[in-house]
Amino acid sequence: MMIFPSDNLEQLVTEVAEKTWYLSLLAGITVFETDDGLVMVDTGLRNFSQHMAKELRNYTSAPVHTVIYTHGHVDHAFGLDAFLLEGQQPPRVIAHRAIQGRFLRYSRTPKLQRTINARQFFGATDDLLQPDQQAVLDIAFQKPHWQPDILYDNQLTFGVGRLTFELHHARGETDDHTWVFCPQLGVLCPGDLLISVVPNAGNPQKVQRYPWDWAQALREMAGLQPSTVCPGHGRPIVDNRELIQSILLETADFLDSIVEQTISMLENGSPPHVDIVRSIVIPTSDSPWLQPLYDEAEFIARNVIRYYEGWFSGRPSELKPAPRSAVAKEIARLAGGASALATRADALASTGNLPLSCHLADYALEAAPEDSRVKEIVARIYESRAASETSVMAINLFRSASAYAKAGRPFA
Repeated sequence: MMIFPSDNLEQLVTEVAEKTWYLSLLAGITVFETDDGLVMVDTGLRNFSQHMAKELRNYTSAPVHTVIYTHGHVDHAFGLDAFLLEGQQPPRVIAHRAIQGRFLRYSRTPKLQRTINARQFFGATDDLLQPDQQAVLDIAFQKPHWQPDILYDNQLTFGVGRLTFELHHARGETDDHTWVFCPQLGVLCPGDLLISVVPNAGNPQKVQRYPWDWAQALREMAGLQPSTVCPGHGRPIVDNRELIQSILLETADFLDSIVEQTISMLENGSPPHVDIVRSIVIPTSDSPWLQPLYDEAEFIARNVIRYYEGWFSGRPSELKPAPRSAVAKEIARLAGGASALATRADALASTGNLPLSCHLADYALEAAPEDSRVKEIVARIYESRAASETSVMAINLFRSASAYAKAGRPFA
């Protein structure tokens, strides 16, 4: 797992309003103390929840009354046990109805989930993880102990004590996403619809994202004029409506630009997907909340394509392709052998042409996965590629490619 650059490990708990606290360790938790008990928005990663709960209890001894899951990811919905007082009444747990489908999908594909998340978060093959990394993935794709007992569809408003909580569903990073607003305090809890960097609306290995709905939700949040925001990841922004408006609206504009450009190009004759992605003018910004440190615009565009068009890449040879190993061996034969192909890939990498170098490196490894020299060169190329990237997604996938190459395993 990554700790976001904006996480402050020295200041784990921040009071953001009267009797309202934001805790951040990998993911954010917001806790409201009411006359009837605590209302929690998310519960954190189970591996960190004991530490966060201990810190929270320096500020409040109230029992947990209600929990809201913004979505079903492991760093948001699995840490509740640590926050419960001994002997207290079970809290009610609220989530969007689509969370059930998420847990079902995880239960049907546990090996797949381990593989793709070992790549995404640890840059490794799933059989070479450290024990603490294995522990995270062991629980990540199960159902949390505390399942929602209240499910809603579009909106839900309820009161606890003297506070009101407005829940809104919005497809974004996930299809089960909820954002929460407490009007009396002006506190907005957007979940992972706001993560302090470029939105996680692309994510090469994960299911469909919805950047157009995401942008609309951000504009709806801005319309409420929140004074404080407690993001899914990062630091809270307290009593600063102007800054919050800038973040919400600029992020919405960023997503809308990518969506509209991508759809326009699809409408212009459905060119090959890679050509669409290369033609998009990426919106640039000096704002810290729009830096590509986790996800990036190229991946977001590919998610738009995936929603509006099928899986066919647009290259005729890829409609019903030959086996990759056969293509790799033929290309290696033409190049004078896999070793020669790897040597050329290495030469391209040394000139800075890493994208083209990686194409050749893939074919060399797939043509001769047992060749020690080929493995060494390919692993080195992908380490260089990882070092040249900015987003965690790209960095760790390229690191994974290096780990696979060292093991003589094509990235598949």
